[in-house]
Amino acid sequence: MTAGEPAGIGPDLLLRVSEHPSGVQRIAIGNPAVIEQRARALNLAVRLTEFSPDAPRRTTPAGVLEIVPVPVAAPVHAGTLDPANATHVLALLEAATEGCLEGVFDAMVTGPVHKGVINRAGHPFTGHTEWLADRAGSARPVMMLVAGTLRVALATTHLPLRAVADAITVDLLTEVITILDRDLRQDFGISEPRIAVCGLNPHAGEQGVLGHEDDLVITPALAALRTRGLDLRGPLPADTAFTPRVLADVDAVLAMYHDQGLPVLKYAGFGEAVNITLGLPFIRTSVDHGTALELAGTGVAEPGSFLAAERLARDLAALRERDRSAVPGSAKAGRKGS
Repeated sequence: MTAGEPAGIGPDLLLRVSEHPSGVQRIAIGNPAVIEQRARALNLAVRLTEFSPDAPRRTTPAGVLEIVPVPVAAPVHAGTLDPANATHVLALLEAATEGCLEGVFDAMVTGPVHKGVINRAGHPFTGHTEWLADRAGSARPVMMLVAGTLRVALATTHLPLRAVADAITVDLLTEVITILDRDLRQDFGISEPRIAVCGLNPHAGEQGVLGHEDDLVITPALAALRTRGLDLRGPLPADTAFTPRVLADVDAVLAMYHDQGLPVLKYAGFGEAVNITLGLPFIRTSVDHGTALELAGTGVAEPGSFLAAERLARDLAALRERDRSAVPGSAKAGRKGS
């Protein structure tokens, strides 16, 4: 579990999550002094112990945080961003990614980061999704948010709206939908995923009257994928794709861009929704909200989304472990930690 932006609510959330029993080994990646300072501000009695990857696995009890210490570059004040600590935030992600790739950790749950301050510090950063994919060598990450039974994936992620139409190509949609279908099968145990695909334009282009991308790009991409056995509905007008009748008959919805799909998802489950990155060689989940600087150190921040992200990461890791165990002679080398 990464602490995220140290001036935000990430440290608060780690502390609040640690109050709840989990049944797993929880390892926080953060700065011990910052977390202890925040614990005093919140009047929480949480014991920090340093994580050892060579120690036997164990369930971390409530009230304890095992921690991988990462230094900060400048003093941290709750609610006040400091670009000097952008390197600290990225170092948290480096440690988590390395641990997942080496098999020390079974999954990663990320706390919220502040993209603006990271970029102001001179580090190009569009978001966790793209950064983790780059570090893991994944050609195509897919962002999906989950709220209960509603799953919304994105064809494009953090792009200006002006750039979205040019980014939607047959090749992109083929990659994204293939990954979405595969990961719904392998990680969510859905044997025959049913996916609703939104159109790009209002009314899915209305036969070219409101744009040609739906007819010339999305429709042929879906047709080709259907010949491979994928169950795809669409392209559907986005204003009807999220109606109860449609949602009752699908396992996931693919939106073309960030603000086409996520407002619906967050309305349905804000504070309990989970962000998951598909297409990575490891499990990564995250909260559905930002750093909430104004809430840091106040005790008001609610840990619901972080707890939901942890539960989903735990369940996905258990499913992967079960699938590995079912394969005769499957290798489990390198799985030292949690």
